[in-house]
Amino acid sequence: MIKALIILTRRLYFGLEALAFIEILRDSEFCRSLFGSSRKCEYLGLISMFLVVSGGFEECLGRLDPECELSTLIGFECQVLDPRLFKSLCEVRKSYRPYTLLMGDQRNGSGQPSNGKASGAGNAYSIDLDKFSTRLKSLYSHWNHNKVDMWGTSEALAIATPPPSDDLRYLKSSALNIWLLGYEFPETIMVFTKKQIHFLCSQKKVSLLEVVKKSAKDAVGVEVVMHVKAKNDDGSALMDDIFRAIHDQSEVDVPDTQVVGYIAREAPEGKLLELWADKLKNANFQLGDITGGLSDLFAVKDKDEVMCVKKAAYLSAHVMKKVVVPKLENVIDEEKKVSHSLLMDETEKAILEPTRAGVKLKAENIDICYPPIFQSGGEFDLRPSAASNDESLYYDSASVIICAIGSRYNSYCSNVARTFLIDANHLQSKAYEVLLKAHEAAISALKPRNKVSAAYQAALSVVEADAPELVANLTKSAGTGIGLEFRESGLNLNAKNDRVVKAGMVFNVSLGFQNLQTQTKNPKNQNFSLLLADTVVVTDEKTEVVTLASSKAVKDVAYSFNEEEEEEEKPKAKAEANGTEALMSKTTLRSDVNEISKEELRRQHQAELARQKNEETARRLAGGGPGAGDNRSSSKASTELVAYKNVNDLPPPRDLMIQIDQKNEAVLLPIYGSMVPFHVATIRTVSSQQDTNRNCYIRIIFNVPGTPFNPHDVNSLKFPGAIFLKEVSFRSKDPRHISEVVQLIKTLRRHVMARESERAERATLVTQEKLQVAGNRFKPIRLSDLWIRPVFGGRGRKIPGTLEAHVNGFRFSTTRQDERVDIMYANIKHAFFQPAENEMITLLHFHLHNHIMVGNKKTKDVQFYIEVMDVVQTLGGGKRSAYDPDEIEEEQRERDRKNKINMDFQSFVTRVNDLWGQPQFSGLDLEFDQPLRELGFHGVPFKSSAFIIPSSTCLVELIETPFLVVTLSEIEIVNLERVGLGQKNFDLTVVFKDFKKDVLRIDSIPSTALDGIKEWLDTTDIKYYESRLNLNWRQILKTITDDPQSFIDEGGWEFLNLEATDSESENSEDSDKGYEPSDVEPESDSEDEASDSESLVESEEDSEEDSEPDSEEEKGKTWEELEREASNADREHGGESDSEEDRKRRKAKAFGKSRAGPSSSVPKRTKLR
Repeated sequence: MIKALIILTRRLYFGLEALAFIEILRDSEFCRSLFGSSRKCEYLGLISMFLVVSGGFEECLGRLDPECELSTLIGFECQVLDPRLFKSLCEVRKSYRPYTLLMGDQRNGSGQPSNGKASGAGNAYSIDLDKFSTRLKSLYSHWNHNKVDMWGTSEALAIATPPPSDDLRYLKSSALNIWLLGYEFPETIMVFTKKQIHFLCSQKKVSLLEVVKKSAKDAVGVEVVMHVKAKNDDGSALMDDIFRAIHDQSEVDVPDTQVVGYIAREAPEGKLLELWADKLKNANFQLGDITGGLSDLFAVKDKDEVMCVKKAAYLSAHVMKKVVVPKLENVIDEEKKVSHSLLMDETEKAILEPTRAGVKLKAENIDICYPPIFQSGGEFDLRPSAASNDESLYYDSASVIICAIGSRYNSYCSNVARTFLIDANHLQSKAYEVLLKAHEAAISALKPRNKVSAAYQAALSVVEADAPELVANLTKSAGTGIGLEFRESGLNLNAKNDRVVKAGMVFNVSLGFQNLQTQTKNPKNQNFSLLLADTVVVTDEKTEVVTLASSKAVKDVAYSFNEEEEEEEKPKAKAEANGTEALMSKTTLRSDVNEISKEELRRQHQAELARQKNEETARRLAGGGPGAGDNRSSSKASTELVAYKNVNDLPPPRDLMIQIDQKNEAVLLPIYGSMVPFHVATIRTVSSQQDTNRNCYIRIIFNVPGTPFNPHDVNSLKFPGAIFLKEVSFRSKDPRHISEVVQLIKTLRRHVMARESERAERATLVTQEKLQVAGNRFKPIRLSDLWIRPVFGGRGRKIPGTLEAHVNGFRFSTTRQDERVDIMYANIKHAFFQPAENEMITLLHFHLHNHIMVGNKKTKDVQFYIEVMDVVQTLGGGKRSAYDPDEIEEEQRERDRKNKINMDFQSFVTRVNDLWGQPQFSGLDLEFDQPLRELGFHGVPFKSSAFIIPSSTCLVELIETPFLVVTLSEIEIVNLERVGLGQKNFDLTVVFKDFKKDVLRIDSIPSTALDGIKEWLDTTDIKYYESRLNLNWRQILKTITDDPQSFIDEGGWEFLNLEATDSESENSEDSDKGYEPSDVEPESDSEDEASDSESLVESEEDSEEDSEPDSEEEKGKTWEELEREASNADREHGGESDSEEDRKRRKAKAFGKSRAGPSSSVPKRTKLR
């Protein structure tokens, strides 16, 4: 055997895992043959575990007698081990996780060294001397200023830390150790006087504490005295030395009146502390309790402490969100039988191994505050000391599940608790909504300078106002302070605590209803309780909920699994009451009852949504109406367009010919023998024409302020009497010159207008924050070989780029320096990840709050994608066999490529989601959303058919351009139009809450998708209506915004309710006021009038300067001339008295008839109720 020295710097708690490890060693044939007996093997196996934990042979002190008893193993010298056994132990160690802590560090102590600079006796654990000095000053300052009020007039403070324990407990002595020194020092006595600090402990602890002597002297001018307790010494003499030092430094003449402060609530444990307590009582001192002083000292946390709390809260919230909630959903959805205790064990493992919850914190810094609590089935205990029993999780209808999680980071605690409702009844739903409102009120009341009691009073006021019958069931406290102790006794959030809230305090706001009763025969549902808890940090600016990542909104905690079963129970109960006949009727019409009940349930929900929507719209309109919308002016700032600043800048005159000055962007026209310059931006169109005499004409039409499409600009308003040149024509014998001039003017004008348009768009951009590049802080998350939409401008070959996630935003860049786009996290409204399934691309899409520039394009939607398949064309035209090995191999390669790309994107999305889950991004509420393909439907949102897919927050179409992204929270209502029997397609119209915004119409949706869309809209709480024809929404919205009060008084959106209008007369002419076809005219005029309307609504894009000369001639005419021509045309068609409004109505009527088909030959259908 090889002798090696090991250092036993950590103590191992002999829990279940350790005992299992020892059993493995005891039963090992290899170990028996090596050591001869299983008992010796057990001892050596235990030592081996210490060896594996401590990290190797190097840090060794001596040898340990392998025959010694288990209780005396720690601290002795030993003789171990064969390297073969050491190697096998290392392999075994991979399968278990030992609970290891420093020295006597226990589960309620600090398991990690601080990042200090000084260490004692070469030990790996060090004390942060800067933090020690700062906090020692705080201790003495607080003691001096509050000596009478909180420290019991103590002249000395005696803190005795007990031996370590396997139990989870929170002691003020341990908390002071960790707060001041960074670690817990068990079986150590600290005595603070005005001039000295005394430590009574073992030699090993003294070697660590020696480094604080100089810091204590510099910080508060006190001397640190070490009293080293020998191994076989009971420490009595050392205690007497400390008592004499206290007497010598006394400021009181009478010894018996000298007060020594101690923690009265902590009973002495172990021989050393019991002896100390006994001698202290008999040492002629008066004893005072200093619990209040320590509580107040720990109440206000510094920035390092707050950060530890935030990290602990971040872990708690993410374990709840990413481990507990998915586990519960899986158990309930698959109807598994799982006990509360098993859920507790799995959750505890997730806390101790943070990577399971996607949290990047070191596991050695993590511990639990208490074993996770899972309760259901009518047995509830809202105290943190509650335990998860071995009963199975109960999740039948009207059941309640309470989950509570507490985790610690560097010994600082956090807490989060949530209640989940399964098919909740009315009482449960109402109680939870009231509790949620009261909980938010309590959090809001925790502001600096408020009394602590204000939190509970705020919660109580909410319950008294909204549900006075539940006041008796409200918990008597809204929580406590939290930090090194799970419950800081001085910060109890009850109605009697008059302490003042200060910035830096941290609270566990925990509120609940207990022992509520519901009317049911099921004993597991009769009694239920509700609980909500969050960790809250008070700052000067706001109250920050640091467990916000775990949602407590009703929509996220209330689950509905068996709605149809509930509806079936009602007919069943009626059948039982009515006897055999009713039973037979139910049996005969079972399918009809189920179908009717499902539709009836949706109808009831829609009726409730209609009531809520009308109330919400009324409040919004009463508060000032919808937003102003986009009020950007289309006028150009002519003052910015200057061709020449003075006459001397004009080019020297040549022949009296039209000249183009490219540099100054001007056109010089010969007028009355002088060259007159015009900036090219003032020219509207230019055209050329040749007559029969070979004379060429050039015609230039200018923009004239005050005419349609040319509103007044700054100059025209400044000089109202100015006369503008509208049109000018020149004749020439040189057709080549005329053609060249026309082309040059068009090219120059196009260039200038594109530049000014880009400048105008950039002027409306919102200034973005600057991207903070990751640099050395962390390696940016990267996704390579991506294409971007919209594409960068330029004529060069398009090249892929790389997307990187940095500190506060994304950056996409290619190898070209000018091709770079920065997207700030704060500017992202929605982020989508859509893997390739039936499409050719896998994509990431960002929908932004404010526009950004991509190249020279202004956009709110930026997309990055990869084509998962190469678009190839098989040459030769031969049909390949389905069993062709090359074909099969090619398909497999395509599948592998698609899967790899999808996995790369998924990995990027997961890592970015983890980044966004950090506390600094909690206010942005960012997370990649994935469209739900199974809910998708085909439609025409713009000009071409596309597959439109709902997601959890939006309705999107991300393949075809222009992209479609509709935020569900911005939708007022949805109207399903052209819905009726015999229709193959229908239209979907989205009305936004901003009534100044045009409605969105998605046309030509197959009627087979109607039920699915209704179900989706109802599930997402969006009110929908149905109509048989398309509505004139511009007129409807204008009527609402002009007179909102009448809209509210007449029932709001209920004028769209077909069920209500069907009860009125079918022949009523006024019942469809908002419909376009409101007049009856002969059909013979429809085609001609439609063509007239088409010419009137022709877009500006169609009227480019490159159009034919005939169209240019039309544009040169005045409005009076055009009106006369239109009147003459009307007379020819026999419609002299037709007004513009009449023509529009006739066109709409003809359009409606063409959609509906001839109605004269088809009899009316009987209405189906």
